[in-house]
Amino acid sequence: MRQELLTWNDVDKLIDQLLPQIRGTFDSMLMITRGGLVPGGILAEALDIRHVLTAAVRFPEVEEKMLAWPTFLQFPEDELLRERRVLIVDDVWNSARTINTVRGRVESAGAQPQVAVLHYKPGASLFKGKQPDYYAAITDAFIIYPWETKRSTFDVRLLETAPLG
Repeated sequence: MRQELLTWNDVDKLIDQLLPQIRGTFDSMLMITRGGLVPGGILAEALDIRHVLTAAVRFPEVEEKMLAWPTFLQFPEDELLRERRVLIVDDVWNSARTINTVRGRVESAGAQPQVAVLHYKPGASLFKGKQPDYYAAITDAFIIYPWETKRSTFDVRLLETAPLG
């Protein structure tokens, strides 16, 4: 599988690609941990969203349990979401299990969610016909973001750096 090691400059360029797409104002932002924390923080500043929340969801990692119910480790109370326009942020739309689980729970709380990600992987999505509302790039690569702490353990000989913008 092709891998891409991103720099902070690459992330800035992705944010610059994403921002002009985002229409209207949002009452709240819901960042999915862990991948959505850094891009969510940057977007919250740029969009002046001050009501910032987090969601932590865990799915079983073994393949035979792919359809198992998730465990919500952290999620805002419904009254913090109700009747709000909520921007859900994550780093990548891969299988989209977590993102769509969070989106469904936000909808059931009475909010109007939209999803923003840095990378969209349509070939990996388990939800055909669904996609993020906003995304900066389409890829099929395994992305290594600059905030990932185990960057030094990746085999850099396999990495490609793709020019952005």
